[in-house]
Amino acid sequence: MSMILPHSRTLPGVLAEMAGVHPQHPAVIADQAIMTYAGLASRADRVAKAMLAQGVKAGDRVGVLMSNCVEWLEIAFGAQAVGATLVPISTWSKPREIGFILADAGVRTLFAVAGFAREDFIASVATVIAETGLVLDHRILVGEGEAPAPWRRYEDVLQHAGAGPVEHAAQPGDDALILYTSGSTSTPKAVRLAHGGLIENGFAIGERMGLTAQDRVHVSVPLFWAYGSANALPAILTHGATMVLQDRFEPAAALALIEQHGCTAIYTLPPMTAAMIAEPAFAPARTASLRTGLTTGTPQDIISTATGLGAAQICNIYGSSETYGNCCVTPAEWPLDRRAHCQGPPLPGVSVRIIDAASTVPVAAGEQGLIEVAGYLMPGYGGKSAALNADVFTADGWYRTGDIGFLTDAGELVFCGRHSEMIKRAGINVSPAEVEDVLLQHPLVAQAGVVGVPDARRGEIIVATVVPIAGASPTAADLIEHCRALASTYKAPDLILFRTGLPTTVTGKLMRNALKDDALAAVTSAGEA
Repeated sequence: MSMILPHSRTLPGVLAEMAGVHPQHPAVIADQAIMTYAGLASRADRVAKAMLAQGVKAGDRVGVLMSNCVEWLEIAFGAQAVGATLVPISTWSKPREIGFILADAGVRTLFAVAGFAREDFIASVATVIAETGLVLDHRILVGEGEAPAPWRRYEDVLQHAGAGPVEHAAQPGDDALILYTSGSTSTPKAVRLAHGGLIENGFAIGERMGLTAQDRVHVSVPLFWAYGSANALPAILTHGATMVLQDRFEPAAALALIEQHGCTAIYTLPPMTAAMIAEPAFAPARTASLRTGLTTGTPQDIISTATGLGAAQICNIYGSSETYGNCCVTPAEWPLDRRAHCQGPPLPGVSVRIIDAASTVPVAAGEQGLIEVAGYLMPGYGGKSAALNADVFTADGWYRTGDIGFLTDAGELVFCGRHSEMIKRAGINVSPAEVEDVLLQHPLVAQAGVVGVPDARRGEIIVATVVPIAGASPTAADLIEHCRALASTYKAPDLILFRTGLPTTVTGKLMRNALKDDALAAVTSAGEA
């Protein structure tokens, strides 16, 4: 059943619109608490007034460093209401990564939890400031924990919210989000996403899923990912549905939430689906309420989610952060076999073409080539990665995805592989250049080359080939621990190979294909041993 696209073209505007249409309908369920649309709008309004009181204004960048929670949503809508841009930061980040994002985005106000898993964010921010001289006007601590000066507690800041309604300053073309995503460079790329595009493309995604206001959507994918904030959030919001928010994915807890709240839709990835089905407490009856949702992967991954997890109308997808999360989605009502073997037609307002890599001329249906997208696209990278804009957009405005695929006679996209060097490990993009950069910071490493190798469980694993400095004998364990200390754990190599040199061309350029062949042979040999 099709819904009607909301009138507003800003995220806080849509929230206010939904609060007016059905104020007592649940907007989000988290930590066993239910917050209605009216309640979420009221809290976001209070956050906006508190930000105005401390001088946050339109065009400012507001950082948020926390896992999935209601406060994340309050801060997002509140910041956007005053015209500021939200800059989500991964909770897997280490000081080096946090410092880069804060500086590159120009964040002056940061909301953060005290820590997550083994990371101490208060200490991380202090380290960044001491080492770089970064200036933060406001550091606000959310949740439990002491707030050492100059940090202030979130609820204390809200006490200074002004009176009266907030006049929303955001415009449809303004940046709502800047998402930092791994790319072919050694530092993350700043993907700028505007309010209007998020709403219109997100609504189209929800339509392909068949969402209605009565749906309860399980979301454990991080809101600091495009999959969470640029896809799930606007799709759910524009349909007035309920987000069942899990702070971070854990299979047993996910099953409990789905069962307890009767979730009808889910955002998942193949490793997550596999983990839930493999959970000892799993039983088909526990996820019987699921109907639809989004996932990606091989045909078998799609079929497993539909038949094993029970989301019979699960949608297959293709896209990237640069394309507002997704640009192709299979309609939920299609037969499962059709959904499993393609990524669907482009969403409304989106065009996809396939070009020959050598001639850049569009190819015929059924022929493989490079995928290019037009329509709902980021207006361009921000920060240091803005230098890449001329390379990623064609002269006629199409986005070069760097991926390989073909279009069927019916215009459906079939994704075949990644032309770029990106590694997709357990559903997360990892930049080889970034891992190489971290490895080269080890005093015993002279050269490093990183590639992805296919893996049945994780999609790809990270294999690093290392050339030690003369006379040195670093161990694989030492180098992996070094990477985990400087970068997010998921970026650490799964396997390290030691060689006397890297394969290069006569001009000294790394021959990644040869490197990958060697890595694949080593992994295959290890598996057969």
